[in-house]
Amino acid sequence: DGNDYWIFEKLDFEKLNPSIIIAEYNAIFGNERAISVPYDKYFCRTKAHYSNLYFGASLSALTYIAKIKGYELVCCNNAGTNAFFVRRDLLNDKIQAKTIKQVFQEDNGRQSRDENYKLSLISGEDRLNLIKGMDVVNVINSEIEKL
Repeated sequence: DGNDYWIFEKLDFEKLNPSIIIAEYNAIFGNERAISVPYDKYFCRTKAHYSNLYFGASLSALTYIAKIKGYELVCCNNAGTNAFFVRRDLLNDKIQAKTIKQVFQEDNGRQSRDENYKLSLISGEDRLNLIKGMDVVNVINSEIEKL
């Protein structure tokens, strides 16, 4: 949980050639900004922020890199954690590309922690407010921004 975008970016999909890619996204980051936590070879989400909410990449970031690699977003799971991408040449009448706004699901999990690492069970905007101000990378222009 953390370097998902950076691993996705480095994989050679021409060589691997999967039909479908399932990638975890961080719905707390929203559905508009193409952002990821900065790459850290030793990334540990609990060490990065006690809340366990600062990790991974937005759906927009994963969709951005998937398109570059020849894949289209087709759906997300109802839990708001996984995105499904299908190789562009396999799209058809039944499996069609969707927009982020069409398929984005809020994360309905309650995994946040308090400063003592106990489950705090916060939800909604409170989760984003907890990690607001943390560094993220805009994957389109490689600039560091604040969440």
